[in-house]
Amino acid sequence: MGRMLVLSNVCKRFGTRTILDAVDLQIGTGEYVAIIGESGSGKSTLLNLIAGLDLPDAGTIAIDGQSLTTLTEDARTRLRRVRVGFVFQAFHILPHLTVAQNVELPLVLLGVDEDDRATRARAMISAVGLAGRERSLPRELSGGELQRVALARALVHRPALVLADEPTGNLDPDTADTVLTLLAGTIHARGAAGVLVTHSPHAAQTADRILRLEHGRLRAAR
Repeated sequence: MGRMLVLSNVCKRFGTRTILDAVDLQIGTGEYVAIIGESGSGKSTLLNLIAGLDLPDAGTIAIDGQSLTTLTEDARTRLRRVRVGFVFQAFHILPHLTVAQNVELPLVLLGVDEDDRATRARAMISAVGLAGRERSLPRELSGGELQRVALARALVHRPALVLADEPTGNLDPDTADTVLTLLAGTIHARGAAGVLVTHSPHAAQTADRILRLEHGRLRAAR
């Protein structure tokens, strides 16, 4: 199993407060890891660093051997667009676009041919259990269905790394369990590496490995 994500001695401070203190993390291809912690523990900060949206004050972060800390902002944006998929708590589905158009967005940004975009989006929408809803608008979907659309959009461009930030925070427990199982299964099926950050130990149970972020440090929770 190759190392898809490697963090080494990563530190992040805001003013005089240390949020992350010498964090080390390695995640292999096809491995799905959950990071749990209380609100304010630094989970979202860590995810933003992994995504290259921010840079650490010290240490290095590499995705598939490419060091984020040595790239320009434009190069990090390109790497994120090609190699990373995101699933958020708030869905971030564009209300004026159909399900298919929302799912196709990452492929549009990558300049994928229109016919190929449509084929790949249709296959991904089917994979998350929404076949036949391609022409639906977001207002016609439930919260659970919207999160399925968000998952399809995150995976349609076949990212090497999937980052999920409290993806079930707005869902009822039964719907949340369905989405979490789907997220884990799809990451494994695609051979991607996955990182879930959550405050919920229950949500983390679908991961292969659970880590706890506490006092700026990561430690094994299972």
